[in-house]
Amino acid sequence: MSLPEAWLALRDRCLTSSRFRDWAAAFPLTRFIARRNASAIFDLCNGFVYSQVLLACVQSGLLVRLRASRASLQALAATLQMPAEATQRLLDAALALHLVQRRGSEAQQPLYGLGAQGAMIVGNPAVLAMISHHALLYRDLQDPLALLRGQLPSTLLREYWAYARNGAPSGLAAEGTSDYTALMAGSQALVAGEILAAHDLGSYRCVLDVGGGNGQFLRSALTATPGLHAMLFDLPAVADSSRAHFEAAGLTNRVQITGGDFFKDPLPSSADLVTLVRVLHDHDDGPALQLLRAIRRALPPGGRLLIAEPMGSDGGPERVADAYFGFYLLAMGQGRARSPAQICALLAAAGFAAPRELLTHVPLQTRVLLSVVDPN
Repeated sequence: MSLPEAWLALRDRCLTSSRFRDWAAAFPLTRFIARRNASAIFDLCNGFVYSQVLLACVQSGLLVRLRASRASLQALAATLQMPAEATQRLLDAALALHLVQRRGSEAQQPLYGLGAQGAMIVGNPAVLAMISHHALLYRDLQDPLALLRGQLPSTLLREYWAYARNGAPSGLAAEGTSDYTALMAGSQALVAGEILAAHDLGSYRCVLDVGGGNGQFLRSALTATPGLHAMLFDLPAVADSSRAHFEAAGLTNRVQITGGDFFKDPLPSSADLVTLVRVLHDHDDGPALQLLRAIRRALPPGGRLLIAEPMGSDGGPERVADAYFGFYLLAMGQGRARSPAQICALLAAAGFAAPRELLTHVPLQTRVLLSVVDPN
């Protein structure tokens, strides 16, 4: 047995021993570690309850109400249309999670306002939309073993993401794509600033955003980069929905919009940069490689590809990518969260040079890889 494995075996024996845990909790030099570990385990056990408290705070309108002004228990009970006792229970839970906080009193009654976490959430419409959307994921995860074993006849997320269950997604009508297109736009708004801060697009002539939804990222890119032109490619119904958004932003003359299926139809070929913003991880390895090869054919020599999405860690599991997206994409029915090394392997197979990672402000939210067409 190697020294590292021997050390891990000793660690396991200690941590599985109740005598050792009791000693560590009482010994002054290890007490803080024991308490920290106990708190982490408690959070794991109660994570689902925490997520439901957050969902209740969003769905009930509590956070939006407190954004307007402080309020008493009685006023909040009337707004939430819940008994005072139930409202107090929700407030107590939200207090514990720093979603709300007590802010003074009025007529000897405590007043409640936003907590630090609640303020950050309610100030971001994209996060609010994603929290509400998670109600579908929670229902799909009611029996996680059945989901893992493929024993569920269908899932709500698979029904929601219409292209994931449709053999001919290019034929989807607008009503089949509008909900998820709006949600995608919200998630792209979260990462557009990250991408543009990580990579200046001023040196490019034209950028093609594949799977660009209603154009949220491209509108941010065009606004931030005078002289840049753009092309958007997505399913016909989705692409059509983007036109009004570009027109409202006064950017119609700088964008070309094309509808199609990137697994069947050729991509526009006059861009020197192609972007995939939260697209690649929606697809299994085979389709992902097919998409990358289609992009390779559309790019000129020296053309570049930018991939932006949450990624796993090359050195170990990443909570957001491997835990959250691992199960989210399983419920969706396709896709996988990949590490940069795994994406690099796909890029090499598709004819791209090894990518370099660009630094982002919030890697938890998105990481960015930039690659160039391999001249060989």
